[in-house]
Amino acid sequence: MQNEDIIYRVKSISELHDFAGFEKPKHPLITVVDYAKINTDNTPQSGRFVCEFYSINFKSNCSFHYGRQFFDHKEGTLICTAPEQVIQMHKTEKQLNVAGWGLFFHQEFIRNTALGKKIAEYSFFNYDETEALHLSSDEQSTLTTILQQIEKEYQTNIDKHSHDLLISNLELLLNYCKRFYDRQFITRTNKNKDVIANFELFLSEYFRAEESKTMGLPSVKFCAEKMNLSPNYFSDMLKNETGKNAQEHIHFHLLERAKTLLLATNHSVNEIAFLLGFEYPQNFSKLFKNKLGVSPSHFRNNQILNN
Repeated sequence: MQNEDIIYRVKSISELHDFAGFEKPKHPLITVVDYAKINTDNTPQSGRFVCEFYSINFKSNCSFHYGRQFFDHKEGTLICTAPEQVIQMHKTEKQLNVAGWGLFFHQEFIRNTALGKKIAEYSFFNYDETEALHLSSDEQSTLTTILQQIEKEYQTNIDKHSHDLLISNLELLLNYCKRFYDRQFITRTNKNKDVIANFELFLSEYFRAEESKTMGLPSVKFCAEKMNLSPNYFSDMLKNETGKNAQEHIHFHLLERAKTLLLATNHSVNEIAFLLGFEYPQNFSKLFKNKLGVSPSHFRNNQILNN
């Protein structure tokens, strides 16, 4: 078996410290790692790594595959991963001077907390590596200050206030990450507008050519792949630029095509539902009424009467 085929599963913060050659962690569920202090001579040259916890990583001088994408950290970027995501490492000479930090926290650390209940709102944990956050020096300084406070808190004697303070600082750091990602969406607005234009054209052609009849309704994941983006990043970018997420855009084009078919053809409502990719016609009728306030039949009859 080649090294790149080996899967290294890291289940705990303790295992992470063992893997990096560090001493026993000060806290069993959260830790900060200084990548410059990792002895890379003792770590595998390559392989796939699966961690069972969340991570926030700021790195430079590091290359690896994340999902199907290859990325080379040069000046430093931030990438966040959720539990069970796969990172494929390939050591290179560039990695001899890896710099940066990693914040790792286990799901159990945020369980039964307000942060745990809303962790899914931080959708950047499921962005692709190529959608990493590029930080300004001021933004780096902001995150580093919070990170140092987290590290200081779990290294002191743990008391009844420790967990609440750690959670508060962790949430503060995540909220800043969210703000900085929104800033990045703004600075990339011209590129984003090109993606949106291509997406709108894709949906229009997809429904006009009745590809949905054979391929089914386009999912957010399917559309994101067509735009070479991850589903979460794609939907967040659309929401930031247009006020509507990817699913809302899909529904808009679907319903525009549905209205055309209702008024310009003699197809029954059931036939139109199948043409649009619905397996069950009642689902089409339900969506149509929820979005437009009337049933497909009522829409067709009213439009004919008014004309």
